[in-house]
Amino acid sequence: MKVKEISKDNFNEEVLNSKGVVLVDFYANWCGPCKMLRPVLESIAEEEKDVKIVSINVDDAEELSMSYGISSIPCVVKFKDGVEGDRSIGFKNKEELEKLIEG
Repeated sequence: MKVKEISKDNFNEEVLNSKGVVLVDFYANWCGPCKMLRPVLESIAEEEKDVKIVSINVDDAEELSMSYGISSIPCVVKFKDGVEGDRSIGFKNKEELEKLIEG
């Protein structure tokens, strides 16, 4: 699987109504650490077939970002069966994100 770009319009369908684990990457195009994180997420998406990874641009989805309390980016939020779980703020390496998935 690849990291899928989503918007506020399909957030419910892609995240809240999904079964299993979904990682949501809240990012912005101007954010350096966000750009560094993307290849890490792409690598995990290729390897972890049971995990869905989506990205949402906070500049395009300000209201949604605020509703989830996103104040620092990159912020990766784990959802399982539509329920918000742990989150990771800032650049993290592959091993740290895999712990987030497993935890």
